[in-house]
Amino acid sequence: MDLAALESERPRIRVAALITIDDRVVLVRHRKDDAAYHLLPGGGVEHRETLAQALAREVAEETGLGIVVGRPLLISDTIAPDGSRHTVNIIFDAAVTHGSLADPAGDPRIEAVELVDSESLSTLDLRPPIAGALVRALASRPTFAAEYLGAPYSSK
Repeated sequence: MDLAALESERPRIRVAALITIDDRVVLVRHRKDDAAYHLLPGGGVEHRETLAQALAREVAEETGLGIVVGRPLLISDTIAPDGSRHTVNIIFDAAVTHGSLADPAGDPRIEAVELVDSESLSTLDLRPPIAGALVRALASRPTFAAEYLGAPYSSK
């Protein structure tokens, strides 16, 4: 049995934070080639790191903010059409405890950290495409029940 092949076939876990400041959502604008797109701040979970630890680390690295991690809000799968990549996205509610917004200097893919009002979310290339679910979560905070969104990119 080829353990390296099995490892590459495992889903990657990505945690992200739904953070609001002055009723606007914190987003990170990325660029790949000529395309700009937005993500909620977050990233991959490392070995022996809890989901909350990973999320706090990634948010601090990407935005300069310290956070307290709340409850899970949204879960989705991102599966590449060719099957080469599978990411499980877990989006948590989060609140700022300290720090101030700052563009990260260490990641060339990140162009900016932005505050976006919820009405503008659907106009952005948000990845994964979950603007509607984010608006629902924001509208019914703090009673929003966690929601599994399936695979938003999938045509199945």
